Amino acid sequence: MFVLAMRSIRQRPGRFLATLLSAFLGAAIIMTFNSMHDTAAQDGVDSVSAETLSISATVVGGYGTLLVFFAIASTLTVNVRQRAAELELLRCSGATPAQTKRMVVGEAVAVSLVGTALAIGPAMLGGQALLAVFHDSGQVARSVDHAFGPFALMSGVGVTLLAAAGAAFLAVRRATRRDQRSGRGRTFFAYAALVTGALAASSTFAFSATDSALMAAPAYGAILLSVGFALLSPRLLKGLLDRLPLTGASGWLAVRNLRRRADQLAGILMSLILFTAVATATLYMQAVESDAVEASGAIKSVDAKNLQTLNFTVVGIIVVFVCVMLINSLYAATTYRGREFGQQRLAGATPGQVLGTVGAEGLILTLTGLFFGTVAALAGIIPFTVVRTDAVLPDQGLGIWLAVVSVAAAATLGTSLATTRRVLRTPAVGAVAVTA
Repeated sequence: MFVLAMRSIRQRPGRFLATLLSAFLGAAIIMTFNSMHDTAAQDGVDSVSAETLSISATVVGGYGTLLVFFAIASTLTVNVRQRAAELELLRCSGATPAQTKRMVVGEAVAVSLVGTALAIGPAMLGGQALLAVFHDSGQVARSVDHAFGPFALMSGVGVTLLAAAGAAFLAVRRATRRDQRSGRGRTFFAYAALVTGALAASSTFAFSATDSALMAAPAYGAILLSVGFALLSPRLLKGLLDRLPLTGASGWLAVRNLRRRADQLAGILMSLILFTAVATATLYMQAVESDAVEASGAIKSVDAKNLQTLNFTVVGIIVVFVCVMLINSLYAATTYRGREFGQQRLAGATPGQVLGTVGAEGLILTLTGLFFGTVAALAGIIPFTVVRTDAVLPDQGLGIWLAVVSVAAAATLGTSLATTRRVLRTPAVGAVAVTA
């Protein structure tokens, strides 16, 4: 099956481009920040600089690991779903489920290994740039030189390959199993995340305004709530679709298509909810903290500077990954619908109506993700703001939220419509003639 996997990659390299890009970016980020561990372990590094470097590597490395898994899982899930006919043909030809899993996992591991190898050079440059930022902010002594050692290399290779293998195994397992009654585990973890997130956000009121760990509880609460909403995203989407008063051909088709494909669109909604919640909560809480410190006339400590740097870095990583996940998933899913678009056009739909349907679908997805992501973010922002400033809402206004919304909407609607326009260039008869 490994030989078959390698032949599959050689025959259709374009199919694995999204996985390669996810693995490349994930490995680059993980190795960039984990190289701070190698830098801190050098002889002659003072304790303050070593602590700053280690904390940065640990916190961002943990977020990076989670995001790598989500990104690769999202792309592989779409890939495996589009290969349902091929996998079924293998089964009918005598391949066992275990052999099919080994083939798909082998493909993912091989592609991820290539992506990791390509990421080594950019990770070295990224580590040097990150250390320069710490130098300029005074968080790390200028005498400390960057080191890219075994910790960075092994963590990048290990995390990326394990994420690829695990994501591929879960994706092909969902695609090949016959028992569709499962999902209780997903529901359990979703409600557990919601309850734990609510408790974490509520525990903010147990802290005082000057506690150094004040931001941790509401931040983790917002993250856990967004994870819970993300796991429940197919159910939330279906519930919303039942209440939408859309009319017209495009609106009716959009609702019908989304209801039928709600489970398949879970990855896109997950990305939107997580991105909106984490980015909004982190940026607003950091803005509230910075304004509170400035108003008090105090000078930011090294720990406060570290926290600010980490917050902005985490948000930057999330922005990059959510865009990659959304663009990869939406591009693959929309391209795969070329036959469906061709059938609609042969049935009498104009290209404008097809574009209108896809635009309505993208708008509904975007609004759903933004709504539940914003709810999760507010659950963390409000307790933090109340404790830190005695106000209910931040004084920063809607500017940060609008910026987050703009990025999410541009990634979702822009990718969907641009890909649809590209697919519609193929004549309807030719699109229908292509096998699914």
